Amino acid sequence: MKKIFLFLLVSNITFAQTNTEIHLFDITKKEGKFIITNGKNISNNEGYDSQPHFYDDENILFASTRNNQTDIIKYNTNTGEKNFINNTPNGSEYSPQRIPSSKNVSAVRLDKDGLQRFYQYFVKTGKSKELIENLVVAYPYWYDKNTLISSVIVNDTLELFVSNLKKKTNSSITKQTGRSLHKIPNSNLVSFMKKNGKTWEVWSLNPITKETKKITSTRTREDICWLPNGTILVANQNMILQFNLKKDKNWSVFHRFKDENINNISRITVNHNGTKLAIVAEVSPKILAQEQLEGYNKRDIDAFLKPYAKNVKVYTFPDKLNYKGIDEMRKRYAPMFEKTTDLHCKILNRIVKGTIVIDEELVTANGNTFKAVAIYEITNGKISSVRFVR
Repeated sequence: MKKIFLFLLVSNITFAQTNTEIHLFDITKKEGKFIITNGKNISNNEGYDSQPHFYDDENILFASTRNNQTDIIKYNTNTGEKNFINNTPNGSEYSPQRIPSSKNVSAVRLDKDGLQRFYQYFVKTGKSKELIENLVVAYPYWYDKNTLISSVIVNDTLELFVSNLKKKTNSSITKQTGRSLHKIPNSNLVSFMKKNGKTWEVWSLNPITKETKKITSTRTREDICWLPNGTILVANQNMILQFNLKKDKNWSVFHRFKDENINNISRITVNHNGTKLAIVAEVSPKILAQEQLEGYNKRDIDAFLKPYAKNVKVYTFPDKLNYKGIDEMRKRYAPMFEKTTDLHCKILNRIVKGTIVIDEELVTANGNTFKAVAIYEITNGKISSVRFVR
């Protein structure tokens, strides 16, 4: 069995390190225009929450952090009740979906030893069994109860496969594919994402004939879904863009979110009749800035470092690089936290602009008090750089 590690599965986004939430909205139509209302954070959980999938009209499945691993939740949209459908202490689950003609669920399982497999989970018992033994499935989509379309890890990249579980056959279709797989409305086709250089493209696949065809380009954006009327929705920062193949010449704004806790939207999906929308978004950048501040004031080195990216860069404004990496940051701050009893930082003013947080600070250390400005840049849910103005 081939071993694959987490950074390959996530296509450059590390599940366990990104603080994301799942938001649910109603979609209505008024005077020919779609309206997004009644937004609600349905995960409301520190850590990684992602990959929502409508199990049926009332329930959503998604991957959620629990006890330092990721398990699958079933969320009832009417009652707000949450139930974990599995408990695997030696591994985490991702990409949950309902198996057609069944009440059971499939998920990609990543064990702590790095082994990655595709499993079926029995909702009533919580037990599981492996579905495909000879493919490292990363992102699946069920076409019917016997046919799975998936992006599979092959030689450190993603490759599209069509698998017949009844006949136990796996057919390779094309390479350089993405994580967004969906049924194309009013057709027998499935859409998948394919990368052409730095550009993402939407392609169609006929799972029976294996024929593929390019539909359109989404430039640098890789997460899409479809409305029942054939409109493609694509995630773009704090917006969702739309494009209808039959009537549109260009992409336009479907909805722009004003909630500061909706940033860098990734996964998006709608229910089968297009009345509900689920999105995955990063929390407000100011939460990360505040988290490291509180760790600093408590002189708790682990809490202080938690919001920072592994390869964080620390500059003196504007662009003088002082050092790089969280290990180097630990070497510099840990002794200071141990020796400086009067260490404290007070925020005088804070400005949040997109993924940038600018803090005007009043810093006390070793009996001295001085003003400073810190500019934090957030990338993929972590502080990726800091620029100090002193």
